[in-house]
Amino acid sequence: MKAIIATTVFGVIMMFAGLWVNDKKSIAGLATFLFAALLGVTIWDLTTTSVNSPKSLFNDMLRSEHYSLWFNTIMTGCSLLYVLLMGKEVQKVGKYVSEYFALIFFILCGLYLLSMYNNLLMMFIGIEILSIPQYILAGSDKRNLKSSEASLKYFLMGAFSTGILLMGITLLYGAARTFNITEMVTLMHSDALNPLALAGILFIMIAFSFKVSAAPMHMWTPDVYDGSPTVFTAFMATVVKSAAFFAFLRLFQVSFNSLSEHWVMVLAIITAATLLVGNVTAVFQQSVKRMLAYSSIAQAGFMLFAVLAVNAVAWQGIIIYAVAYSVATIGIFAVLVKLKDYTYDGFNGLAQREPLLAFVTTIFLFSLAGIPLTGGFMAKYYVLLAVVQQGQLMWLVIFALLMAAISVYYYFRVIIAMYFKAGTPEISSPVTGGDKFMLVVTCALVILLGVLPQLFLTKV
Repeated sequence: MKAIIATTVFGVIMMFAGLWVNDKKSIAGLATFLFAALLGVTIWDLTTTSVNSPKSLFNDMLRSEHYSLWFNTIMTGCSLLYVLLMGKEVQKVGKYVSEYFALIFFILCGLYLLSMYNNLLMMFIGIEILSIPQYILAGSDKRNLKSSEASLKYFLMGAFSTGILLMGITLLYGAARTFNITEMVTLMHSDALNPLALAGILFIMIAFSFKVSAAPMHMWTPDVYDGSPTVFTAFMATVVKSAAFFAFLRLFQVSFNSLSEHWVMVLAIITAATLLVGNVTAVFQQSVKRMLAYSSIAQAGFMLFAVLAVNAVAWQGIIIYAVAYSVATIGIFAVLVKLKDYTYDGFNGLAQREPLLAFVTTIFLFSLAGIPLTGGFMAKYYVLLAVVQQGQLMWLVIFALLMAAISVYYYFRVIIAMYFKAGTPEISSPVTGGDKFMLVVTCALVILLGVLPQLFLTKV
């Protein structure tokens, strides 16, 4: 609860700071300090909540549980890492730097609501608070027509999916006569074949598939991620997506577990389609930024395994995947934003000009591909283990491993360009000692996740 209040207050502070502070560096410094303070608040929330006694807030509309607070803490940490890596690039997007940071704080407010909601209406409010600032950030580069196009597409698809979500909530309320997701368990289990409940689950599944860019509801993702300013794409594709997945998992694990035989196969088909579309389409992209957009769709396919597996390992899987995917993706976008040319050719010869950038990029790509000793490997291991323990979808696990093998091809194309092709990549902004230090720290986190993942699972 403290984190929700803090992020709202900090967002308002950033809004008003833009009225009195004209220096962009000072604004970025203030934002960094407030993000560090917010991380402290989330740790305070975590340490003052008992593992076995969650707090009920606002007539049980929110539940402050230990694993939710741990998720809030690591996602706030990823947000701080994002600001430390990308703060200077945010200043280059436009004039309203203070407002950009304020919108990111409001997005985190939506994230906290989605991690703790115990009521479908709070889930809806959380999704909207999470989504609306993104529409603005996507269109923040007024000099670029593609940015305006991305904002419009994102808004239209977001509004469409919100309508589907509301319809699903309405049908579930008609079936269960409550918005409380824990009370819903008993009521829906007593009437497992209620057609209203099944239709509501289907509508909500489709709406969440839009939010997490799962196929075939993924069509907006490449254009939005490609058209949005690169610095904001990094945040939208990592922290925001992880929040949507956590909300997805929370609802389906808590409320729909007893009806899993009715929806698991539908979600399994969506997962298979997401893996296929994301990986195969990424192979044919010539822009690394657009490849990463399709890669995010493929990664969404793996994260869906946590929702499919109705067991305890799924919670561990979503936590480790969220932090491993977020850290590696933020890191590679921090390198990408330094380059003028986002095509594969733009990476030619990077190892000769900037050896450190090439090295850390290689580690980040290894993680996204799921190479051992990186966080991405352990993330894929945990989500696949959750489904293996469930024991019903081994065909999907085998298919996912085949798709992971395909992903190695397009990730390694970047590595080959950096190390084995001649060229002189154009650097859009100087790589300072501070940039290199933060990239090394990010790289170390990726390796730490691969070697000691239990450090990030002790609170789950």
